[in-house]
Amino acid sequence: MRAMRPTLLAMAICALCACSPAPTDSQAATDQAPDIAATPAEPVIGIDIAGMETSVQPGDDFEAYANGGWRETTEIPADRASTGIFLQVFNKAEQRTAELVQSIIDGDPQPGSDERRIADYYAAFMDTDTIEERGLEPVQPQLDAIAAIDDRTALAAYLGEHLRADVDPLNATDLHTPNLFGLFVTQGLQDPEHNRPYLLQGGTAMPSRDYYVSGDKAMQDIRGKYREYMAALLEQAGIEDADAVAKRAYALEERIAKAQATIIETQDAHNAEAWAMDAFAEKAPGLDWATYFRAAGLQDQDTVIAWQPEAIARLSKLVADASLEDWRAWATFHALNEAAPLLPKAYADLSFGFFGTTLSGVPQQRARDKRALAAVGNALGDAIGQRYVQRYFPASSRAEVKQLVDNLLAVFPERIDALDWMSEETKAVAKEKVRTMQVSVGYPDTWRDYSGFEVRADDALGNAQRAALAEYRHQRGKLGKAPDRGEWWMTPQTVNAVNLPLQNALNFPAAILEPPFFDPNADDAANYGAIGAVIGHEIVHGFDNLGADFNAQGKLENWWSEEDMAHFEEAGRKLAAQYDAYEPLPGLHINGEQTLGENIADLAGLEVAYQAYLNSLGGEPAPELEGFSGQQRFFIAFAQAWRNKARDEALRGQVVGGVHSPGRWRAQTVRNIDGWYEAFDPKPGQDLYLAPAERVRIW
Repeated sequence: MRAMRPTLLAMAICALCACSPAPTDSQAATDQAPDIAATPAEPVIGIDIAGMETSVQPGDDFEAYANGGWRETTEIPADRASTGIFLQVFNKAEQRTAELVQSIIDGDPQPGSDERRIADYYAAFMDTDTIEERGLEPVQPQLDAIAAIDDRTALAAYLGEHLRADVDPLNATDLHTPNLFGLFVTQGLQDPEHNRPYLLQGGTAMPSRDYYVSGDKAMQDIRGKYREYMAALLEQAGIEDADAVAKRAYALEERIAKAQATIIETQDAHNAEAWAMDAFAEKAPGLDWATYFRAAGLQDQDTVIAWQPEAIARLSKLVADASLEDWRAWATFHALNEAAPLLPKAYADLSFGFFGTTLSGVPQQRARDKRALAAVGNALGDAIGQRYVQRYFPASSRAEVKQLVDNLLAVFPERIDALDWMSEETKAVAKEKVRTMQVSVGYPDTWRDYSGFEVRADDALGNAQRAALAEYRHQRGKLGKAPDRGEWWMTPQTVNAVNLPLQNALNFPAAILEPPFFDPNADDAANYGAIGAVIGHEIVHGFDNLGADFNAQGKLENWWSEEDMAHFEEAGRKLAAQYDAYEPLPGLHINGEQTLGENIADLAGLEVAYQAYLNSLGGEPAPELEGFSGQQRFFIAFAQAWRNKARDEALRGQVVGGVHSPGRWRAQTVRNIDGWYEAFDPKPGQDLYLAPAERVRIW
């Protein structure tokens, strides 16, 4: 199964180690293990000098200067699409999670406990004998339900019954949910006091609509292989006339993709519209919405926010226009496709062959025990996370990160005051937004209750299906309640961090505190350049081209003067043009507008982190370590945090369908920072050099 818990993708990193007994289910989130004294270590420089390539001039290619030696000697693991610092840190978190899960299994947990759920979920995933014996049995009820769709009302009921929780549209561009639509629940765009349901487009399995519509030859080849995969999967399942069914399924899915909004359109919150329930039939005719919402358990809502209203209308029209035979073919393929990783090996191998090898270039599937860990983490993330922080996250780590966050938050008002183009009225609102930002470090204040989630030790696919349903019911259960600004959208063991514009909040999971991103024994320059830039990045997301649309309460509201917004947008256009020029693969350029929000966060976040580092020196010069000044170490640490080596297929997918620029080009953000010029003295004529007037300055 694909990931079941919504994840908000922004930046990624990992955690400090301590060992202690796991907490019981009843322990509060703040009841953490006592801090464990560590033997003081000698201060370390915090950057990888051996991985640099100092024969490259920083002004020609700063990323290669910082990482060229590492890239020359590093091989991508056979089971990975890419490698780099993020993978290094993830591997440590994964190993810790494996040890934790094994200790739970060895403890023979009591029935009904979260420990038992973890053990049984893992056991079911690993029980390949039972999976082979059961064959298609776990997915057969869904296939039978699809075969029984004999009119548009039944189709609407099926689609509504399979509505599932989706990701936050502001932080990720999820155009590949297998269901025709996805549900997201958070506060209303204009109503911060109440949670509202958001309906998002879906219906496709490939990473973005570009895979279906692009004229690029590589994309055309992928479409051909996707059609082959469809036919092979349907044939493996014994579907009669599999080739014809696959053709029908693909043809409809391509029509769905063409009906979808683009990534850039999806990122614009102003496109969303709040529709009364009885207005859906008029605004998006074609789907029996009353039946759909009743089957989805949303019939009691008075309003649903259509995130991509025009696309939702086009998709609804398709429900009426396409034949029932086409819809049954599409639904049959998607039911099998979603189930394939947890069906017998023949199905799982077909799935990996396309999604792993064709789309990402990965030659070897990950070991099953590692896939099992990921699956347990998706389904029971908080149950594992509660125990993870007890064992591996000392109180000192939380305190140090909170202090670092406070240091960066303190810089932002200073920078706002220094802006000569922004009016005092706009500055006041911006500073209020910083002041009221809710920052959560390590773990949430409350944990998810899994008592209603049934896990069976012999039902891998059923467990995944029930996990998806449990997540949907959890999200739906927030309706009618006041928003929780402290709500977490990640688990503590997640190697990630996030800004939540609608909550005006930041989440920094426990797994963020691990070298080389954060090392309490490392030189401050390295910590500010790595984890500091990440924290700055997340703060700035509240002020990028997306976050700037929301006020301090998370309400969609224009708080800018007309002149201020014009200046801000012009700076954004300059930054987008800078990234448009980057060419990760021959003929394939980064889309500067599509990645603008992340690029703004990289740029201004780095500026904020650099200023915070300078402030930390208290007016004293930074020590020189191993021939590098403090300023140089700061920028090298930043570039090394983006150290990455990817397979061409994965790189193409990121450029085409992602909102983040690839790491190699994110590292070149330094070319806009005056402090980088002071540290490395690049000269006019070098590839990265920008004259002062050409450097993009936003915050």
